[in-house]
Amino acid sequence: MPLRRSFRPHPPKLTTEFRERDTVKPLELYFDLVFVLVFTQCTALMAAEGSWEGIARGMLALAVLWWAWAGYAWLTSVVDPEEGSVRIAMLAVTAAVLVAALCVPEAFGDHALLFALAYGAVRVGHVALFVLASRTDPMLRRSVRSLAVSTVIGVGLLVGAAFLDGLAQELLWVLAILLDWGGPALFGLAGWRLVPGHFAERHNLIIILALGESIVALGVGSHVDLTAGVVIAAVLGVALAAAFWWTYFDVVALVTARRLVLAQQGIVRNRLARNSYSYLHFPMVAGIILVALGLEETLADVDHVLASEYAFALLGGVSIYLLAHVALRLQNAHTLNRQRLALALLLFALIPAAVHVPALAALAGLNVLFWLMIIYEHHKYDERRWALRHGLDPDLPGGSRPPRDVRHAES
Repeated sequence: MPLRRSFRPHPPKLTTEFRERDTVKPLELYFDLVFVLVFTQCTALMAAEGSWEGIARGMLALAVLWWAWAGYAWLTSVVDPEEGSVRIAMLAVTAAVLVAALCVPEAFGDHALLFALAYGAVRVGHVALFVLASRTDPMLRRSVRSLAVSTVIGVGLLVGAAFLDGLAQELLWVLAILLDWGGPALFGLAGWRLVPGHFAERHNLIIILALGESIVALGVGSHVDLTAGVVIAAVLGVALAAAFWWTYFDVVALVTARRLVLAQQGIVRNRLARNSYSYLHFPMVAGIILVALGLEETLADVDHVLASEYAFALLGGVSIYLLAHVALRLQNAHTLNRQRLALALLLFALIPAAVHVPALAALAGLNVLFWLMIIYEHHKYDERRWALRHGLDPDLPGGSRPPRDVRHAES
């Protein structure tokens, strides 16, 4: 019997049914890669202005574009981005993100209007895909309508800000961010859907991409003679990025994802996803980007003393990152991570001292303090850490580390 090839007369129907697999697809990775340029451009904006205002503007641009990325993390958790016409829409949106990223260094200047329009295109594509996906889901449709309202207001404020300058322009940006980010809190969370494993993995990958920006900053900052000091600074920069990776992926990422998977489906899970990922992962990324700025300035001249802005970026960036971890643990476990809070406060306190020592010494001291905390945590939580990394519940019988001879046999 001859094989008959079946054809679909219509494009595949979008649906809010959960995806068959919770793994991130190649098109999502492709989309996320454009945000490496976003991170790089935010660093470039801060470096070009070299002032506190420049740092504030870089963080505002990052906050606006982060919310766009977070929206697509929610969207692609329930809609297959590689299915039919969605693929074309995602590729078009990727181009709009690229244009917005290219505008970032002048997002408060000559390219302010183009940035707002490109960003608007990204957000309109997001809402349009969600509208199509919610055709058979009344609760989701109501949530999408509220999203459309906050999106229109936010984009409108950015367009209006393009015709202003100075403090008035920056205040409109702040207002746009507050209204857009506050939308889920104002309009409710009951109608949204997500696949917890996929959602967690998307955010894990964006942390990796942010860490990639810190490595890129090492390359940008090392456009000088490769002296012994520059090589040492580069190694210390990689060590600092490794400390970021360790403190998140060793346990925190696993625990956060586990909490999301076990949370009750519906508003409880949605609130946890919003708070733990959409909100609290932003200061982690912001902290990494600030450190990238500090690393770039350090490698430019390892013997010079960092200006206060760059000392804040280097030490304060790590502090912000650690404070996000403290808040994340309070959110998920309702306990306080004292050692990370203590180190975050100590680093803030050391910023005035960092402007009186060579940049290389400040970077070395930062590494020592960060890695001492990691060693302390590794020793203190050894049993619980082993259980969590092996998929066990450390609070249940049998959830502790097996005898050493068993572990040697397993290895």
